[in-house]
Amino acid sequence: MRAIDFFCGGGGMTNGLRQAGINVIAGVDLDPEAKETYEINNHGATFVNADLNRLHTDYFEKKMGIERFDDDMIFVGCSPCQFYSIIRSSKEKSIKTKDLLLRFRRFVDYYRPGYLLIENVPGILTNKDSAWKEFLPFLEEAGYNNLQLENCKYEVINMKDYGIGQNRKRFSLIATRLERPVHLPVKDDNELCVQDIIGDENLFPRIEAGTRDNNKLRFHSARSLSDINMRRIQRVHHDGGTRMDFKDDPDLQLKCYEGKDNSFRDVYGRMFWRRPSPTITTKFLSISNGRFGHPEQDRGISIREGAALQSFPYDYRFETNSITTAARLIGNAVPPEYGRRLGQTILEINR
Repeated sequence: MRAIDFFCGGGGMTNGLRQAGINVIAGVDLDPEAKETYEINNHGATFVNADLNRLHTDYFEKKMGIERFDDDMIFVGCSPCQFYSIIRSSKEKSIKTKDLLLRFRRFVDYYRPGYLLIENVPGILTNKDSAWKEFLPFLEEAGYNNLQLENCKYEVINMKDYGIGQNRKRFSLIATRLERPVHLPVKDDNELCVQDIIGDENLFPRIEAGTRDNNKLRFHSARSLSDINMRRIQRVHHDGGTRMDFKDDPDLQLKCYEGKDNSFRDVYGRMFWRRPSPTITTKFLSISNGRFGHPEQDRGISIREGAALQSFPYDYRFETNSITTAARLIGNAVPPEYGRRLGQTILEINR
């Protein structure tokens, strides 16, 4: 089976599908900074740097010989989702992501691949302005959602149930136009925790805030902390402490949280060793953006630790000198382990 990964970013989904044995022939993304990371880790898959609003629907037919109505073709549509996310972001920027699912629909409608994979934030189902309201009728009209055939399955899942040590709730869909029932991957009985993933000091040696690791294979780099933020993290109890640990210190308490002990309690917090991590966002390097403090070291988690919690293989190279760019590629990715399980599931369905 072959696949095209739309909105591929740095290649999380592509890598997972390839681990499952699916030949991902191309990834499409608007971000030129993702190209080198995508191609160096996924040899043979071509990065198409393009805006789907401007890319001609017959591009893959003309450039790569992709045939229409190919039963063994998978189209993956994991569009950026800031508009539907509960995480606060600029509405001016996020509005650009509102209808990307409909841009993906244009290519699905033209090629009618055998299978579709979609991953997004849960808000795509609940937001009153969601493009899902237009996309779902299309699935039905195009034969990808026949109730009698049960050839479409979607629900909100949590990645911690699928071999990923992270609380990450996502909308997940598998659909086919073929006459066969589909299902999502089977959940695990055992849950991985932070210690299982980044607790080995041989792989993740102790470092200090501000460490820059120029080895792209390791990239065990952590953001520096201001003097006051260093004092704050030093006061936060190891293994799950929160900003409540310094709230009564007038020199350390943030004015925006005075009298608001129950608001945004995770910021400046540390991860728990024996629990899954919080959702790894594009801001995971910053302790002020969530519970991204290391469980015991006085720093935020590193690039390599964030990648590991997202289930990227340890030898996955992030080809950039910017830790901010690397964090964006990691935080925006579909965890490769979930992509692998989706790929295995499609291969089982397609037998």
